[in-house]
Amino acid sequence: MATPPRQLPYAPTPYSYLPNPALTAIINLDEEVKLSSTAAERDLYDSLAEIYSIIITLDGLEKAYTKDSIPESEYTELCSRLLNQYKSIMKDETVSREFVDLDSFKSRWNIECPRATERLRVNLPATIAEPSATHSGPSSNITQQSRSSATGSQVLLATENFITFLDALRLGMLSKDSLHPLLSEVIQSVNQVTTIDFDNRGKIISWLIRLNGMRATEELGEEEARQLTFDMEGAYAGFKATLN
Repeated sequence: MATPPRQLPYAPTPYSYLPNPALTAIINLDEEVKLSSTAAERDLYDSLAEIYSIIITLDGLEKAYTKDSIPESEYTELCSRLLNQYKSIMKDETVSREFVDLDSFKSRWNIECPRATERLRVNLPATIAEPSATHSGPSSNITQQSRSSATGSQVLLATENFITFLDALRLGMLSKDSLHPLLSEVIQSVNQVTTIDFDNRGKIISWLIRLNGMRATEELGEEEARQLTFDMEGAYAGFKATLN
């Protein structure tokens, strides 16, 4: 009696596949998958990961600040540290080239973070860019209260920073890496003296944002330099008016 043919354990179809052991890749599930093949690539990916982490952390910090969940002093310190870390990483040309710009990076990695986006655009903590002022009572009282805690040395430092910045403009120092640090010192020292919104104070912030959007070696044009000088002279006059 003939032996019936052995049945396959599954119903064969025209698309049935039987693996060929000779062509089967050997995969070690315990082996670490490497995203980079060189030290340079690894450093690049580590830097991009740091930037991603900074953006997410900064957005959470901004949210906590707007909800009054963190003291102003602590917020200022943490925010300044994150902004400095971000700027330090972006100084690497390889990282900057791969990063492209903030909008491109956010789109690539599918992140929103609107609060962090605004803070990175301004490049200053909210406590410095928009210091809180006392709004109770007449305006004269606000001015007096805002000056009462300022020392003579703080007033002198703010005045010197204004003069130093204006002198830099007159000497033709028009690049971002020359002007941005000086203007940052102006607004920070001014905020130590007064928190009221004096004439042309907003111009300081506007120019900080403009400079922050430039490349490090990029320079202002002649017309922009003249406008910046005019605006800062007006801001200096407005600042001095708060001292009278």
